Amino acid sequence: MPALSTPVKSAITTLTQSQHEPFYLYDLDALRSHLQQLTDQSVVKLWYAVKANPLSSVIQTLDQAGFNFDVASSGELQQVLAQGIDPKRVLNTGPAKSKRQIEAFLTQGVNTFVAESLNQVAWLQEAAKRHNTRLRILLRVQLRWPDNEKNPLGGDSLTPFGLGTQEWSSLVVTDFPNLDVVGLHIFQWGNMLDAEKLSSLWQQMVDPLLTLAQQLNIHLRVLDLGGGLGIPYREDQPDIDWPAILTSLEHIKTQTKVDELWMELGRYAVGECGYYVNPVVEQKQNYGSNQLILAGGINHILRPAVTTQAFPAKLLRDSEHDSVPFTLHGPLCTALDHLGEHVLPEDINEHDWIVFSQCGAYGFTESMPYFLCHTLPSEYVYQSGQTRCVRPPLTPENYLR
Repeated sequence: MPALSTPVKSAITTLTQSQHEPFYLYDLDALRSHLQQLTDQSVVKLWYAVKANPLSSVIQTLDQAGFNFDVASSGELQQVLAQGIDPKRVLNTGPAKSKRQIEAFLTQGVNTFVAESLNQVAWLQEAAKRHNTRLRILLRVQLRWPDNEKNPLGGDSLTPFGLGTQEWSSLVVTDFPNLDVVGLHIFQWGNMLDAEKLSSLWQQMVDPLLTLAQQLNIHLRVLDLGGGLGIPYREDQPDIDWPAILTSLEHIKTQTKVDELWMELGRYAVGECGYYVNPVVEQKQNYGSNQLILAGGINHILRPAVTTQAFPAKLLRDSEHDSVPFTLHGPLCTALDHLGEHVLPEDINEHDWIVFSQCGAYGFTESMPYFLCHTLPSEYVYQSGQTRCVRPPLTPENYLR
């Protein structure tokens, strides 16, 4: 887990001197350095899962690093195209592809799709025929094993993502001449930190996927393993071993004889570049516990309520006081507005700011911003020693009608 660098800490401190509302800051220099490490290989083709963070500056940085783009909605597509990115570098994922959305994507030049159902295959064929074009298609497969873990992507639970091998086996690929079924897509586990465990899960997928490709009589040119690579949210958690991941992927590429392996990285690509900076409203003691009430909560940063796993938190200023456990709460009128248990200096007061790290992914755009009509947080980027506001705060007067 990277430490808050001195230049970024200084930039945040300067911002707090003129702010009174929570805000986000993204370190684009750190992001660019991290992305270079990811792209310095020839094993896997990397796509960026825009859902992790659709901010224009983040997308532009990923573009410059050579990533392609995985979009799961019309809004994400518009955001990517607005950055001047060629629609041929877009992969359309997501379980809810309506006929209207498929038509809109084709009209704007997208030609690579992940099909999640037999209906979607038929709809993609109809649209491709109308446009007199041929689309690249991956079929999303959902596998299930007993006694495996569950997580927000489903794990072994029944989810809306794709179909099982039995359901896909009824597909007659030759009935869809405008579709070039280039491969299979599978993505069921999220925020994995153990490279060996992830490799084992991937290995369990190989045989059923190869069997399905044989049943469908398709030449498996592409195998898309989605994402799932995690970042640590606790000090005692290790970083995932990226070189070990590449070794596993190279083995799978050789074993399956595919032309290309694909991955769609979201959290692992951008998670460590972001900070959420939150002013303290008050400290209080209650039933023998220390509580901090903060100006922002799950209206700005929902993940702790969804996963029961908090973002790391530090006091912005230096303190020589002893540290004690605190429970952190946001401003909403619900007990769900809980930002975790953290050990922080005991002299925290209403003039202080808390900095949450690892917030570059699944931060503000995953939140519930309108509950209780609080101000929406501003967003800043830090690059080459300069801090720039890319989205100013939005007050309720400006978004309520």
